[in-house]
Amino acid sequence: MREHQSTSLVPRWTGRKIGDYQILRHLGSGGMAEVYLAEQCSLGRRVAWKVLHPHLATDASYVQRFCHEARAAASLVHPNIVQIYEVGAAEGVHFIAQEYVSGQSLADVLQRQGACEPSFVGQILQQIGRALVKAEALGIIHRDIKPENILLSPAGEVKIADFGLARVIGSDALTQVGVALGTPLYMSPEQIEGRTLDVRSDIYALGVTGYYLLAGRPPFTGETPLAIAVQHLQRAPARLEKLRPDIPGEMAGLVHQMLAKNPAERPGSPTELLQAVARIEKFVDVSGDASVPRQATHSLPTADRRSERGGSQDQERQRVRSLRSARGFRLPRRLALGIIAGGLLGAVVGVAMRPRFMLSAATTDVVPHKASAAAQLFYAKRMDTEAAWLAAVAYDRSDPFIAREARKGLIRCYLLVLQEDPQALRQLRHLQRQLAMADEAGHDFVWAGLCIAQQRLGNRAAALAAHQQLDARGRDRLRRSESQLYQLLQTVVDRLLL
Repeated sequence: MREHQSTSLVPRWTGRKIGDYQILRHLGSGGMAEVYLAEQCSLGRRVAWKVLHPHLATDASYVQRFCHEARAAASLVHPNIVQIYEVGAAEGVHFIAQEYVSGQSLADVLQRQGACEPSFVGQILQQIGRALVKAEALGIIHRDIKPENILLSPAGEVKIADFGLARVIGSDALTQVGVALGTPLYMSPEQIEGRTLDVRSDIYALGVTGYYLLAGRPPFTGETPLAIAVQHLQRAPARLEKLRPDIPGEMAGLVHQMLAKNPAERPGSPTELLQAVARIEKFVDVSGDASVPRQATHSLPTADRRSERGGSQDQERQRVRSLRSARGFRLPRRLALGIIAGGLLGAVVGVAMRPRFMLSAATTDVVPHKASAAAQLFYAKRMDTEAAWLAAVAYDRSDPFIAREARKGLIRCYLLVLQEDPQALRQLRHLQRQLAMADEAGHDFVWAGLCIAQQRLGNRAAALAAHQQLDARGRDRLRRSESQLYQLLQTVVDRLLL
């Protein structure tokens, strides 16, 4: 179980000893249980200690099913499955003690960087496929495979969490109390309809996860769980090859096969899935581990991309270092703002007149024009330079999702890398006009960015006003989805309150 800091009040179990377990601190909360870091005193090992929510623990039939199926899941001993150590009760508390994984989840990776490289996704499919082979052999279906339940250890192992817990939910996950609203994003058509399930339902959910990792967005979205469920039943997802031309057709074809509405058209078993993954190894390198720092913090380019870039990434890093070292000399603020305003006007004219984007004066490299907006966005993610992001922002804006992600990337570059706050303010106002009222996470991003930029420009009142727009839930969403921006925001707020 990965660590996930809670922003709620200190839970009642922290600091207590329940049976053989000393409860150390709260890690997180799910739809069914609270999760704590604990030490098993007899063995001196750290565990993730889960206890049912009080409103569920009072239902005797629910507790019985919970314990029965969790014990069944405890029989799943496999390197790619989070091990359940004990299912028990002490002092009237029903709990599960399981392996504590100190790494991150795929949800963290998606929130931090968006889409991933095909090689990384291939490793996910391979390792989770092996876990499903073990589960199928014991007749166990997960029923809730999604990025939040797939953990990556520091050693590069990929592990499925919450085996058994998902079975308690049952097939009617749209109306069951305690089920997260995000769950329908990954549900197979047969699970939505309440039909009998087999392992092919898990393969479908893994296909949704693979699609999300490759595209940077789920195959279907909607404002309500029902709206999402209807799309799983009736609509075909956009082809990955069109969203990302760099994805090998063989990998895209496999993911779309996993997403077939008819279970008979999917890989028939986890073994068949692994065979399919093996067949695409000639196109995608799925060897090695799935260590997040190496594979996901910055998506790794494949060999052909390395030759395409021709070492330009090293030049870009050198450019950023030179810009940072130049920060020691600053013009007076008013003069600097006047120069920046004039520069912005010139930049706008220049961008409008030029068909390709040049890098700043520190280098003469050009930003290549990609075949699609998605490909331009992924190039910007890899390079993380102002010019690359400007090219992504100015590309065809017919896809609102890609347009928003490109502008957010440019804003991060201005705030976190270049510290160009006037440009950040300008882009934040553009983004604010693009956002729908219901896009809470988008507005959290805007208010945090405005607070940071205004504070660094010396506009204390404007910075405080922006920060006041962020409530506790907004700050928590920001912490989970934009960790670097959140840390910078915390530093800025500390300065504001001095």
